[in-house]
Amino acid sequence: MTTAPATSPQAAMRLRELVFGAACAAAVRAAARLGVADALGDTPASVTDLAAALDTEPRPLRRLLRALTCYGIFAETTDDRFEHTEMSRLLREDAPNSLRYISLWCTEPWTWEAWPKLDEAVRSGRNVFPELFGKEFFDYLHSDAGDSAKVFDKAMTTSSRQSAKDFAEYLDLTGVDSVVDIGGGQGHVLASLLEKHPALHGTLLDLPKVVAGADQRLQDGGEFSARARLVSGDCRADIPVRADLYIIKNILEWDDESTRRTLANVVAAARPGARVVVVENLVDDSPSMRFTTAMDLMLLLNVGGAKHSRESLVRLMEEAGLDVADVRPVNPYLHAFEATVRS
Repeated sequence: MTTAPATSPQAAMRLRELVFGAACAAAVRAAARLGVADALGDTPASVTDLAAALDTEPRPLRRLLRALTCYGIFAETTDDRFEHTEMSRLLREDAPNSLRYISLWCTEPWTWEAWPKLDEAVRSGRNVFPELFGKEFFDYLHSDAGDSAKVFDKAMTTSSRQSAKDFAEYLDLTGVDSVVDIGGGQGHVLASLLEKHPALHGTLLDLPKVVAGADQRLQDGGEFSARARLVSGDCRADIPVRADLYIIKNILEWDDESTRRTLANVVAAARPGARVVVVENLVDDSPSMRFTTAMDLMLLLNVGGAKHSRESLVRLMEEAGLDVADVRPVNPYLHAFEATVRS
């Protein structure tokens, strides 16, 4: 007969907290939707005053704020007053690195229906979204969930702008005259690079409806229009652009076959020796693994995609005909895979 090892009170307490994780996510969402962070100024405010400003009941607002203080989001002072913390300021819409829309996106109504089906997705290895909503994820988002689609667009825009600055600082463009941003969305990365390097020319390649909403600085009459080209297309089908440097940032999250097609199209379009930089979140070797592994599971649920490990991405790149020379962090969330097209 074996005796199970004793369980520490700390382990039991931590697991209890984790299984109530939905309460924390819901509290962050509630604060973001109510605009609590925007209503709270630079000095502590009473719950009564905040409730009046937000048109809420004081007692449940106090309960919400106290729950959030347990996670370092807002802090309670004296006399029933609360003040900002570093994290709560990130929920302000006007914060330089605001996470308000990311917080809303990760807690949209459909997520609460999808997460309980995670065991089914793990068993089958397939996304559960069509079974839940009768449509693939993006079809549902744009046809049946317009408000959620707007939140998604704002979340992706703010996230892209923030990471574009980090990437522009990271990237060495010595010897590079032309660059193409593949699947680059609104072109925030390309605009940041053109701003920093006045002699650089660049191309943004993405789906027609995405390119139509490109950064105004890249469009006709924009600040960088003379050095920017907008090309409509699907990188999984063709990449009709030749450049010194190809950037593929945060789009290789589909199934492996789609990733293989995209990388093969880069190799087909580029000259031997051209640089290719792939930028992705990793599920290993990263200080942001809790966030990235959570996003990885969400991708499994909604589109059947996956975040990469260092090993899996290097393998796919090398299979496509790329020689990976280095893998380096861009910021705590992103890694850059530096490669060249094999001769």
